[in-house]
Amino acid sequence: MNNNNLQVRRGSRSSIIAMLVMVIVVAILAAAPWWAGRADMRLMGEIFLYLSLASLWNLMAGYAGLVSVGQQAYVGFGGYVLFALTMFAGVHPVTALVCAGLLAAVIAVPVATLVFRLRGAYFAIGTWVVAEVFRLSFAQVTSLGGGSGTSLPIKVIKSMASGRQAREWMSYWLALGIAVLVITTVFLFLRSRKGLALSAIRDNELAAGSLGINIWRTKFLVYVVTAALTAMVGALIFLQKLRISPDAAFSVNDWTAFVIFIVGIGGIGSLEGPIIGTLVFFALRETLADLGTFYLIALGLVAIVVMLKAPQGLWGIIRARWDIQLFPLGYRVSNHNSTDKPL
Repeated sequence: MNNNNLQVRRGSRSSIIAMLVMVIVVAILAAAPWWAGRADMRLMGEIFLYLSLASLWNLMAGYAGLVSVGQQAYVGFGGYVLFALTMFAGVHPVTALVCAGLLAAVIAVPVATLVFRLRGAYFAIGTWVVAEVFRLSFAQVTSLGGGSGTSLPIKVIKSMASGRQAREWMSYWLALGIAVLVITTVFLFLRSRKGLALSAIRDNELAAGSLGINIWRTKFLVYVVTAALTAMVGALIFLQKLRISPDAAFSVNDWTAFVIFIVGIGGIGSLEGPIIGTLVFFALRETLADLGTFYLIALGLVAIVVMLKAPQGLWGIIRARWDIQLFPLGYRVSNHNSTDKPL
């Protein structure tokens, strides 16, 4: 083989085409208010929010090795910060979304300093304990309804837009926008030097440390960024719900268990996995939700079957079968006479 013809690059022709298709899909989704019904927009908005949470959890667990079962702490924190800022400080809801993310990043610094002292299962338990501390703390704030929660005042709701339809459109666009923001942020982060360090840590933490990579600092950065974006997603979730309570805001079932299920069946450690997992999760939910408790049993059975038959998730099956990447992160070696091969 003539080595002069070899080329090293990240993307392949299929990944470039896939990226163009995704841009077109996002554009079509952005125009949904003109072609989708009200119920369809609410469902798609919920899909975007769960996709965002799943992508962020996947960044932590799949790339940084931080298996957290307490991400509901930042979902609830973001929701309560939005309610507090809009109700008591008169901040516009959209501005409050950004403020929730910034404040979550600040609060994540001491939290990370604490929980990073733990390893493995102890880290996971520690994150859940932190979430419970958040829940109990906000349950004591009587101005926000205490244990029973509170609803957004009418004036805050009307400040988003002049009419109901305009508010629904804005909520939908915000959900789509934050999903695009999260996926783009994760993608660009993983393609950066920090992302390369993160990949090295995932492959072999001991070897990465011997090469001079600051493992603690890299994981710390991932935790803080994830906390900030998770809080923004949480703020938007409860802006759409118009009501918040400690049990709903810090629900481990809604904001962590389902998210772990999504990432697990989609494929942990890949950007495409959460997308596939989210679509499968909502397909199952819309199909089986009327079965009551059997719905949760069915989700458990699906998770077990997928983990046994496809340890790398559904996207792992697709990638092995067709050798494609929607989000090219690694390098590929190619020449003019052969197909692309991963480096």
